[in-house]
Parts: sequence; C-alpha cells; structure tokens
Amino acid sequence: MQTVKPDFDRAIGFTIPGQNARGRMVRLGPVLDEILAAHAYPPVIESLLAEALTVTALVGATLKDANGQMTLQTQSETGVVRLLVCDYRGGEIRGYVQFDADLLAAAPQDPALVDLFGQAYLAITFDLATTRERYQGIVPLDGDRLADAVQSYFAQSEQIPTQVRVGFAKHDGRCIAGGLLLQHLPEGEEGRARLHTKLDHPEWEHVAALGATMGADELANTSLPLETLLWRLFNEEDEVRVLADTTLSRGCRCTLEHIRGVLAKFPHDERLAMADENGVIGVDCAFCSTVFPVPVEELAG
Repeated sequence: MQTVKPDFDRAIGFTIPGQNARGRMVRLGPVLDEILAAHAYPPVIESLLAEALTVTALVGATLKDANGQMTLQTQSETGVVRLLVCDYRGGEIRGYVQFDADLLAAAPQDPALVDLFGQAYLAITFDLATTRERYQGIVPLDGDRLADAVQSYFAQSEQIPTQVRVGFAKHDGRCIAGGLLLQHLPEGEEGRARLHTKLDHPEWEHVAALGATMGADELANTSLPLETLLWRLFNEEDEVRVLADTTLSRGCRCTLEHIRGVLAKFPHDERLAMADENGVIGVDCAFCSTVFPVPVEELAG
C-alpha cells in the first residue's frame, strides 16, 4: 500500500484560460505550528491568526516582485483584538495578534469579526522593492470571517471579483490551515482593460459556484495534495494550467545584529533610559516573542 506524503507549507498558482480565471491554493502545517507556538494564544485568537496567515500567503504569493512585501493589518481601539499584523515576503510569512483577555472572555464562543474588532478596517499594503512603489487599499472589516473582508478589498480596491475560502483544523495538537483564492480576469489577460468587472458575469458565476463547493475540511487535509484538490474542482474544464509552486516558511527577520544597529542610532542618554538596573536593554520581537538582551556598554561608540 502506497503511503501518501503529507502536503503542506507551499502554495500553487493556476489559471483557467477558458473561463478567464486565475487562482492560488495554499496549505500550512509545520510553519503555522511554529508561528503559533511562539505565543500560546487562546483557541479563538489562534484560529483568527491562522486564517490571517493563510490569507496573507494566498495574496502575497501573487506578488511578481520577488523582494516585494505584502502586509495585512487591522486594528481597533475598543475591540477584543487591538492589533493583527501579518506579512509575506519571498515565501516567508509571519504574524501576531494583540488582544484584551478580559474582553475575549466575555465574547461569544464562536465570535464573528464584529465581536472581535467592533467597527474596524482592513488594510492591505504592497511594497514593491524593484520600483520602491507602495500600494495600499483600506476597506471596512465586514463579514463573518477575515476572508469576507479580503474579498471586499479586491472588489473595491482592485475591482476584481474574488472568492476566498479558508479551512483550519487541529490534528493531534498540530495546526493545519488551507486556502483557496479565485479571481475573474475580464478580457482574459492581466494588463488589458476591465470592461465588465461584474459579479454576475457568466464566466465568474461558473467559477465561483465551483469554488464554493470546496470544503474547509478538504483545504486542511494534508493527505490531499493541492493538485488533487484543483483537479476535483475543475476536472471538467478544457484546460487548467498549474504554475510553479512556492515553498512557504516562517519569516521573522529579527536578528541581534539588526537590533544592535537600531539601538546604536539612539543617543547614549536615551539608551541608558531604556536599560534595566543591570544596564541591559531588553528588546522584545512581537512576531516571534523572543527577547534580545543588549548590554548598553556593547553599544558604546
């Protein structure tokens, strides 16, 4: 009996030329575990960050600039979740959440976005390294799930009909998440005029109806390769082109060398004010929950 190798920590792109559609599929496994394990979040926050990281990988993997960065961020001054930040760069993802534990305890057991954030906004930012350009879209954080807000972002900011589906599960204490992003490209190719970006276009209705059949359990099932899921969805299409896959990894970029360089830019008296009674500055990385101790005397000169 042949053993199926688990499929995780990668993204694949695809196009459906006959329907003027494109998409991405992603599945996260050990990388997701590594990111979440650094924080020991409650289940609700863990699930929220898992969804955010999956969406970040889906959208970030569309970047053509290999050194570009995509950032997803939302914050609230009064909600349970005060800040959620994720980013993607060159296949590396990272993210963290700041939340109010007391407000979380009073929230519904299966909270919608409004229960976690109140009235808030979602910002998606693309920083292109090649041209040094920055593009940002901001939309209300509406819908039951983060994926709903991302769909609204593409419809409003990019004027591209988009469907986003995300699945999350835990197996033997390990976290698995998967996602599907589908988009309609009127006129067939990027760069051409969008003459009919309607959600009720026949081609888009067909593709979206198929995408809606993808279950959350399938997306989070590591025994089902991403290519198998793609075949299940679109096996009746005349042609589906599978693009090169992207390996995903945890991408916290904090290093002691970088932190020392940042601290060295502060005046000496300000560095002394940051230090504890032992003359050590403790710099906490929010992404990986690592504290870097830097003695002030090492920064002299």
